[in-house]
Amino acid sequence: MLALAGIAGLAAARAYQKPRSVIQVVSVKWAAGAAPELRKAAIEDIEKIAAEVPGVDRLWLRALRVQPRDFMSAFALEFEDQAAADRFARHPAHEAWSKTYLPIIEESRIQQVTN
Repeated sequence: MLALAGIAGLAAARAYQKPRSVIQVVSVKWAAGAAPELRKAAIEDIEKIAAEVPGVDRLWLRALRVQPRDFMSAFALEFEDQAAADRFARHPAHEAWSKTYLPIIEESRIQQVTN
């Protein structure tokens, strides 16, 4: 019985972190006429932008589940802070990406989360 109480105490005391980074998750519904190779290139180009823009710490490109159901792709970026997320949105590489790929996106939903 004492051993179980000790385990329960350890579980309750488990430490976790509340980082100050910003996570941005983007869900994409492609336009009906968007060719598969253009869709693939759009997601791959996010990786190129992430490598170019300072402050991007992590990147996820492979969607396991996407909501709403009629959305087809998703990706996520982790920025070191809100300033880095803002820089990314205004960076010339992101602006060029937007001009190229927004025409083949019917709708996208973006969420940003931090502590």
